[in-house]
Amino acid sequence: MGGSVPRPSDRRQRKFGTWASPISARTVAEQGLRLGFVALDGDDTYWLEGRPAQGGRNVLVRCGPDGVASDVTPPDHNVRTRVHEYGGGAFVVSDSVVYYSNFDDQRVYRIRVAGSNEQDPAYGPITGSKEQDRVYAQDAGRVLPFGPPEAITPIGAWSYADATVDTRRRRLICVREDHTVPGREAVTTLVSISLDRDSGFGARDSKIRPPTADCLLPTVVASGHDFYSTPRVSPDGSKLSWLAWRHPQMPWDGTELWVADITDAGSLRNETLVAGGARESIYQPGWLLDGSLCFASDRTGWWELYRLRCNSKGKRQNANTERGVCPIEPVLRTPLPEAEFGRPQWLFGWATWASVDAGHLVVTFVRRGRWTLATIDLVKGTLAPVATDLEPLEWLAATATEAVYVGASPTSPPAVVRTNLETGVTTTLRSSATMAFDRASVSVPEAIEFPTGEDLTAHALYYPPRSGEYVPPPDERPPLIVISHGGPTTQTKAQLDLQVQFWTTRGFAVVDVNYGGSSGYGRAYRERLNGRWGIVDVDDCLNAARYLVERGTVDAKRLVIRGGSAGGYTTLAALTFHPGVFAAGASYYGVSDAEALATDTHKFEARYLDGLIGPYPASKDVYRARSPIHFAERLSCALIFFQGLEDRIVPPSQSERMAAAVRAKGLPVAYLTFEGEQHGFRKAETIVRCLEAELYFYGAVLGFAPDGPIPPIEMDNQRRSSQ
Repeated sequence: MGGSVPRPSDRRQRKFGTWASPISARTVAEQGLRLGFVALDGDDTYWLEGRPAQGGRNVLVRCGPDGVASDVTPPDHNVRTRVHEYGGGAFVVSDSVVYYSNFDDQRVYRIRVAGSNEQDPAYGPITGSKEQDRVYAQDAGRVLPFGPPEAITPIGAWSYADATVDTRRRRLICVREDHTVPGREAVTTLVSISLDRDSGFGARDSKIRPPTADCLLPTVVASGHDFYSTPRVSPDGSKLSWLAWRHPQMPWDGTELWVADITDAGSLRNETLVAGGARESIYQPGWLLDGSLCFASDRTGWWELYRLRCNSKGKRQNANTERGVCPIEPVLRTPLPEAEFGRPQWLFGWATWASVDAGHLVVTFVRRGRWTLATIDLVKGTLAPVATDLEPLEWLAATATEAVYVGASPTSPPAVVRTNLETGVTTTLRSSATMAFDRASVSVPEAIEFPTGEDLTAHALYYPPRSGEYVPPPDERPPLIVISHGGPTTQTKAQLDLQVQFWTTRGFAVVDVNYGGSSGYGRAYRERLNGRWGIVDVDDCLNAARYLVERGTVDAKRLVIRGGSAGGYTTLAALTFHPGVFAAGASYYGVSDAEALATDTHKFEARYLDGLIGPYPASKDVYRARSPIHFAERLSCALIFFQGLEDRIVPPSQSERMAAAVRAKGLPVAYLTFEGEQHGFRKAETIVRCLEAELYFYGAVLGFAPDGPIPPIEMDNQRRSSQ
């Protein structure tokens, strides 16, 4: 951050929405690396980078102790799994060997990192000759310190995620999703993947195992539930823990924590349910160095950390037991009020704690929507915050002296960082944005609480318009963009987001709403949405806008709402069922037909709406009543739609039908589609086109001319406002 702040008298006067901005749509795309999934292996740090400029592919990056970062995976690979469609947990690294899922074929590959043994005693020789490595590096177009990728799973309709390394038995244990039977719901299990060289692998060439390589089928080790996650092997290799759950639960509704003994042959025995159930959500179970099991549970209404102690035979150690097996005790002696050490598990591999030695954890927790980095003394049961202004995001790893995570703040974009646990001194390994930000042009959010339905309070982050060059006319109030986040069980966070700053630097106010149903405020707040999706979320977005209007902050005649996925549904429902409040809306791959979503979506969310709306088809009438597509005649404002044509979660038909209904009503409408995009846009050219099109659309509807050349879009029923 830098730059002097001009005096108000030095700034030029321009109407809101017409300010020239230092943040172009191209800037957002080029400075928008998606960083996540940090991991440590010895002195090396690993993370994933989603690169819009490379078609949105995920690249695995390694940073050595010298601070030099290098790509691990080759240019034609994309580290991403389709398990649950949202993926996550796409790689694991152990003893200088990386295992990862490649998006195009969904096979698991491994790569030897420089410095590992040419002949690994545990896994056997896993690369070709040094000459083969040299050829691979040359073919990749740059010098790579890594061996060629080697497929270790067979070709087929399987996806893999969330692996852990069972060193003692030379295998991976991971989640597998089986799509081999057309028309059948995918079957999810835990499987083991052998890492031995004599596992039936076929011949290899100089770059990659041929696609016809004869890899052995993985072995199923646990089955019978609809979903699995987080398999973890105990430090001594004697036990396996994992999470499992069934339809219609989502993992933040209720999960089961299981523990089993692992036999020498690798099978499981004495499978025992130790925590969780239909009304208790368990998050991130993992083993501590003393052999106890740590996890978060929301049994009190807040995700708090617990510890399960077992002896070597899995029997109870004292009388303070649950289920007659192992005692469960809180990690903190005194609970932290209104704090959560868990998140809704939308992706595999998210973490809020890391074990660093026998007596300490590094943790992240959220209170009233804001995240904090801290340490926990396991012996004393006490917590100490780390002195940093960064808020940890979804990924965390740690050593005895440093936390390694993706962190951000209202004035700094997400970055992979290392923070000293004693001093708070932070070193940035990679930032998602490299541009220098003028402090005078950065909008810092104000956390607001506002009254909403049923005499309740809801939460949001309000971003005022901000510019180092412009001031508005004295009596003008800014247009307001209301953002309804996706999920809907997620949370908007106070971080420097270039997509938000794109609007605020042009003279828009933005309010990012953590409506009822959002995470970060306890289970009761999440459950406000149960049975009331399309009501509570909509009311909270409306009331956030009304609150800002009533306090004189924004222009009541220039309110806009936008959202993606579930947030797109909230957007469409607000515009349809509450006409006259908003002047325009933007739906990014939003749901317009709840009934169609219930009958045509992927396995992970196939029964999600049972909780949000009601069981289908028993509640068919409710689904219809909540679907904007059936009430398009109520709409009274302009709409723009953005849709990926390869979206399996919200198919294009949802946007197509709604756009057609708006068009038939004679309202201004635009519908933009994108080849090669799925649920959530990843390509730079798509991001640029969407932001520019949305800005052009608002200018046409609200009656202002945005600064700079903006490519026009094709709009039906266009009529420019007289404002």
